[in-house]
Amino acid sequence: MNRNSLFLSKSQNMKRVGIDLGGTKIEGVVLAEDSSILARKRISTPRDESSDLEYKAILTSIRKLIEQLETDTCTSGSIGIGTPGTISSVTGLMKNSNTVCLNGKPLQIDIENCLERKVRIANDANCFSLSEAHNGAGREYPSIFGIIMGTGVGGGVVINSQIHAGAMGIAGEWGHNPLLEHGPACYCGRNGCVETLISGPGFSADYERAGGIPASNPAEIIKYAEQGDNVAIHCVERFLNHFGRAVASVVNILDPHAIVLGGGLSNLDILYDRGRKAIEPHIFNDSFTTPILKNHHGDSSGVLGAAHLWDG
Repeated sequence: MNRNSLFLSKSQNMKRVGIDLGGTKIEGVVLAEDSSILARKRISTPRDESSDLEYKAILTSIRKLIEQLETDTCTSGSIGIGTPGTISSVTGLMKNSNTVCLNGKPLQIDIENCLERKVRIANDANCFSLSEAHNGAGREYPSIFGIIMGTGVGGGVVINSQIHAGAMGIAGEWGHNPLLEHGPACYCGRNGCVETLISGPGFSADYERAGGIPASNPAEIIKYAEQGDNVAIHCVERFLNHFGRAVASVVNILDPHAIVLGGGLSNLDILYDRGRKAIEPHIFNDSFTTPILKNHHGDSSGVLGAAHLWDG
């Protein structure tokens, strides 16, 4: 009896394993059929000056993490993995990942070879959105646009509890829509992408460029603004203006039933009142009624969504 068969014989119900591959951490979870969490573990994402060595170390870390989770739960389950970037429908290779060692690599094939099993892989923002649509903040809505605002900016579209990845697998990639023609340089090679303006680092960099205190984080900048710091006040106003214009472009095209915010910046209260007001002037309608909701699962939305990739 092989290892997978042994584990399956110990459990009457197939479990679901989810992996969230992030830039700083790799999180794994095992879900029961009722979506309750049976096991969870986080490890640091390997880093190396050599892109190839870093990539190989990530593959090894994912394999070991899955083995540990399945050993702890005496089961073998379906495996879903959320990653930064996406798999090209043309080449089958990873693209658009800010974990740059993944780009140009056959990630799915390599992971399946490591595990000797099939896996499903989706963009991390799609996994976040799926989790929030399944049993999170967006569970009552037929369609949601999930927004991640943290170190980067991403998005995912879920319609009737199914990820809409699009013909090229890039649906929801609003973080790299151009917003300012002569804006800050982005790692993708363009300038003025949404990500360079409303991500955490983008927000902080704008404040510093304007003469603000270096290394200030978004929550601190908002606090400075509330205390009357004029540099911070104008920085917050620019941030909200960029947020409003960027989100409105999505609403005007997709018209989702709800928007769910995730990532570290989703904890900024101003996004749910002043941010909402910043969207309204750019909506092509006589009213803006779309709910803007804070995520339910926090930074675990990605790994939970990855586990649900085999649901449909």
